[in-house]
Formats: sequence, C-alpha cells, structure tokens
Amino acid sequence: MTLEEVQALVTRAPYHQWLGLKVVSFGGGEIEIRATWREEWVVNPDRRYTHGGILAALVDLAADWALGAELGRGIPTVDMRVDYHRPAMPGDLICKGKIVRQGGMFSVAEASIFDLDGKLCASGRGVYLTAPPK
Repeated sequence: MTLEEVQALVTRAPYHQWLGLKVVSFGGGEIEIRATWREEWVVNPDRRYTHGGILAALVDLAADWALGAELGRGIPTVDMRVDYHRPAMPGDLICKGKIVRQGGMFSVAEASIFDLDGKLCASGRGVYLTAPPK
C-alpha cells in the first residue's frame, strides 16, 4: 500500500477526520501518525491538558493501524489497556504504533503517544481481531 492509500483508510471515519490524523510513515509493522491538536480536547480549562479519552483513542488508533496498514483494512479492537504518563498539553501529538504479534485470528499491537518535545504522554497495548472478513 502507498502512504496515500493508508491515509485514506485511516481518515475514512469521521471521528478520525475530526482528530486531524496525518499518516507520517508506515512499514515493517510500524506506523507513525500525527494528530492535530484541537481546543475541544481540553478537559480542564484551568490546566488545559488533553482529555484521557483522546489519548486512549490515539493509542487504540496507532496500534490498530500498525496492523491495518499491513492488512489493508480496519480491524476491530477486542481488548485494550492504556497507561497515562504525563499530561498532554496543547499541541499536536505523535502516535507510534507497532505490531507485537500478528496472528491469523487475533493480533497484538502497542502504541506510544508523544508530545512535540518527544515526551511520552501515554502508552498502551491492544488485542485486535485480524481474522479474514467473511
């Protein structure tokens, strides 16, 4: 697949468009996606950090699309965990996903979310249903 084809798959969903996802690179079971920061991500107007649900979504998306770019399609999440390491302050986020194990029925991938200073904000791992569609 080309970068443009993966970008089209990733941004097919309106929510992914709203997140401002831009595929930076992919290949070898890895993907890097940049998420364009939005004011609507702020959960605490006084402290201005990003809602944890946005970070969890980005973990899921980066892990999912590390697999999806290899398979050429979106895949459902079966299970996922997220660890929050530091507040994500206003600014774009870099999402890096990597396949841990690709199986015929289920696969595992992990992701890390960084701010533009390279500081780790969140990380996680998911299990995905990668069985061929019927």
